[in-house]
Amino acid sequence: MSWNQAMADAMRSVTKAMMSMNKSVNLPELTKIMMDFERESDVMDMKEEMMNDAIDDNIREEDDEAESDEIVNQILDEIGVNVNQAVEEALLAGSDSALQERLNNLYRD
Repeated sequence: MSWNQAMADAMRSVTKAMMSMNKSVNLPELTKIMMDFERESDVMDMKEEMMNDAIDDNIREEDDEAESDEIVNQILDEIGVNVNQAVEEALLAGSDSALQERLNNLYRD
């Protein structure tokens, strides 16, 4: 009998604790908090996805730019144009008239 009494007392204590817990929990407020959390989590996920897309696009653009530069340099090498040499010569020429003359020659060709 004492086992039955101990079990009844334990269940009574658990029931009181559960009743107290149910009274202290504000279900509508808890539901609102969970909905707010879910909404903010979704917003954060969208922002993260947008940032990842922007980073991926930038990385691809940098790769494209490097590839474009490589192709342009290859073409210039094939036709015999040395950009660095042309810039150095222009700087060494020093005068505006010499530079203008070179520019005019380029337009004629």
